[in-house]
Amino acid sequence: MGVLSNLEPKPVFEYFEQLCSVPHGSGNTRAISDLCVRFAREHGLRYRQDAANNVVIWKDASPGYENAEPVILQGHIDMVCARTEDCAKDMTKEGLDVRTDGACVWAEQTSLGGDDGIAVAMTMAILADDTLPHPPLEAVFTVDEEVGMDGAFALDCSDLKGRRLLNIDSEEEGVFTASCAGGARIDSLLPGTRLPLSGEAAYRLTLTGLLGGHSGVEIDKGRANANHLMGRVLFMAKRACPGLRLSELRGGAFDNVICRECVAEAAVPGAEAADFERFAREFAQTLRNEYAVSDPGLLLRCESAAATAALDGETTARMLHVLFSLPQGVQEMSFDFPGLVQTSLNMGVIALEADGLHYTYSIRSSIASQKEMLRRKLHDAAEYVGGTVSERGDYPGWQYRKDSAFRAIVLDAYRDLTGREGRVDATHGGLECGLFIAKIPGLDALSLGPNLSDVHSPRERLDVASTQRVYALVREILRRCQ
Repeated sequence: MGVLSNLEPKPVFEYFEQLCSVPHGSGNTRAISDLCVRFAREHGLRYRQDAANNVVIWKDASPGYENAEPVILQGHIDMVCARTEDCAKDMTKEGLDVRTDGACVWAEQTSLGGDDGIAVAMTMAILADDTLPHPPLEAVFTVDEEVGMDGAFALDCSDLKGRRLLNIDSEEEGVFTASCAGGARIDSLLPGTRLPLSGEAAYRLTLTGLLGGHSGVEIDKGRANANHLMGRVLFMAKRACPGLRLSELRGGAFDNVICRECVAEAAVPGAEAADFERFAREFAQTLRNEYAVSDPGLLLRCESAAATAALDGETTARMLHVLFSLPQGVQEMSFDFPGLVQTSLNMGVIALEADGLHYTYSIRSSIASQKEMLRRKLHDAAEYVGGTVSERGDYPGWQYRKDSAFRAIVLDAYRDLTGREGRVDATHGGLECGLFIAKIPGLDALSLGPNLSDVHSPRERLDVASTQRVYALVREILRRCQ
């Protein structure tokens, strides 16, 4: 018996546990893609698996729905792989250790991948159920959504007939997303080469204990980004110890995750060693005071290191000036949707390599001109000091559609099932709906999902009762799509 075998709805959690049993981080999706193909074969369903590992599965209409317009059910099969500091699991090779207390589902010491494995599990359960009344179904499982929506970009949509798309990639029950921000990934390199050290004192700075989170969902919570904050630490350390040379800097694995920890190594002349140690102690208290509410577990540690090479002083100063001046977090709030972030950016990954300092940003905005403004800022900051910048994963926003027949069906079904009015909202997070709308003329889309918290982190939780209600809602929506 599976760990989740006693949870309802049984088919949904059984398929979810199957999905969790294979590694499926972004860029490592062949195993889970093949799992979806095996599912289609076992149920005699027509399918297509493309070179990118996207999978499309078709199911004919149930009796009485033969003349209904098809509905596209869509979710992504990749997840963000996050671990606790003491977790020894290799998430590129091992599945997740799922756990439940009956109220929530989580994974031991890692992220759960409820974003967006629960969408795939719900869709599988629907495809496997021959008792459910439904129109023709087109299940679309995309890959690498978390790293730039690469699967949706690559997907050939020419054989999709549906003009109603239900995306199951939202994270708050009763909130129906009808618009999202566009975004892009920006990769920058500040050139520099390490040179041998000669008698300097070397130190390692470790910034840990931050809450992190999804850069589209939690960016408005004021949480510290470890990469960005370490840039400030090092800049201020350089002011306290002018002879400081940067030896190492590394943090984050995904550009759309608010980085939780970052490690740096620096060397200072022996005469500045005491000043550096004093600075680290005092600045650690400064940061704990500043982030006592948003990141109460923040910890800045300083210890001796065994560095043998570091950047020269001038290159170090140039890099740290750039890092200190770079923006991070919320830049503008929306006037159309009060409380919604309109424009933001997140430094998700940073690494000092042999050729220099690499860092990657995810930028988001529902206003194209503000997205362009942030691109320009990042370009100019790096290029002004001789750096280079490249871009990838530029995806369009999803503009709100005032008149939506499909949305009316969904909201009516929700009201009838729950007795409550659903809330139509926009999200600052990126959704694949914008790409599908650009590829499929006339597509009417809406996004929903069960309650998920702290996605992209080891604290991720999936609400069991909410999953049950949302699954019932999706079934009812399909029943009404005649």
